[in-house]
Amino acid sequence: MFVGEIMKNKGVGVIAVSRNQTMVEVLRLFRDNNIGFVVVSQPNGKYLGTLSERDCCNAVAEYGAEAATMRVVDIMNRNVATCSTRDLLPVAMEIMTQRRTRHVLVMDGDDVVGVVSIGDVVKHRLDEAQLTEQELQDYICGARYH
Repeated sequence: MFVGEIMKNKGVGVIAVSRNQTMVEVLRLFRDNNIGFVVVSQPNGKYLGTLSERDCCNAVAEYGAEAATMRVVDIMNRNVATCSTRDLLPVAMEIMTQRRTRHVLVMDGDDVVGVVSIGDVVKHRLDEAQLTEQELQDYICGARYH
């Protein structure tokens, strides 16, 4: 399966924040939207980097309480893991494994079209396993096979 197909199933788009927002503002956004990852974008919509829960934890570990009021641009990840809508899902999985990240930006050229998370990968693999199990049960029982 192509990453683009995963995006069609889950929907495209990302939640973006401005470089000048504070970490605590982003953490509230995480809480309110039940997410753990955002794109940091410029006013023209081009992305500058990303910010994850892990990035926030690292900022607190490094800067202590002052991290809460630090601007996103000062703590964001600039070395962003990306894949293409035309990549096969195992490519995105390999990127997640090699980069030790739970999120990969999905790009269509220079445009961010979405995010594939480890949760998306697990859901897809679980759906595949359940379908295979059902097909095997149908085959063994002779259902739908004549």
